Amino acid sequence: MTMELHGKSVLITGADRGIGKGIALAFAKAGARVAAHGLIEADEALRLIAELQSAGSPQGRYFGGDLRDVGQIDALMAQVFAWGPLDILVNNAGIQHTAPLAKITAGVWNDILAVNLSAAFHTMRHALPRMAEARYGRVVNIASVHGLVASVSKAPYVAAKFGLVGLSKVAALEYADSGSADSGGVTINCICPGWVETALLGPQIAERRQELGVSAAAAIDAMLAEKQPSHRLSSPSEIARLAVWLCAPDAHNITGTAIPIDGGWTAQ
Repeated sequence: MTMELHGKSVLITGADRGIGKGIALAFAKAGARVAAHGLIEADEALRLIAELQSAGSPQGRYFGGDLRDVGQIDALMAQVFAWGPLDILVNNAGIQHTAPLAKITAGVWNDILAVNLSAAFHTMRHALPRMAEARYGRVVNIASVHGLVASVSKAPYVAAKFGLVGLSKVAALEYADSGSADSGGVTINCICPGWVETALLGPQIAERRQELGVSAAAAIDAMLAEKQPSHRLSSPSEIARLAVWLCAPDAHNITGTAIPIDGGWTAQ
């Protein structure tokens, strides 16, 4: 796997923390050139790139940009293409806000749909034609278990993640015959994590603690018992290893899938 991805270039959105950083480190270890997108200060960006290069990336670069703004996405993609050919795109950036549907404001709805769904469309419309021309390309969209099943108080997030799964299936069909087994082809897939040990869980843990009057650990246990039969959180590195594997040339016929890593959540 390391040899197969050595020298390939990958753009990962939301690469400065959580699942995105885990994915960035995994690609660095596999020898890929890593374009890391995020919204962090310059000193933090320098530390991130140093960490990626220390992990094994032959070249790393940080790119900023607010994914709610189409103009900034267009500029981001232009900067990445100027840096070199893009072989792999990982749309990971995401935001969430939990509240009953009737209490979701228009601003919250628009922001969540923009970052979690529309941004992936805009990066893909730039990247996929170039990948098809090169006869190799990979798009890995980090969706969610909530792209497969719903939960209360997550209307915009669920809508965005269901949309991301659907968007990925359409793109997979449109580019299915690009390239060959020898070249690696062009594939588009979703990874659908359940509960993962990231900061995104923080507000939900706090809400459950207040509701039950328990410790953070007990709140996590209650959340897992309710949804995830394994009763175990996943780690960002576990999501990352699947993302890297999907980018191997041997994965040329795996496209249009939505693969859950959810401890049995969606098997119920």
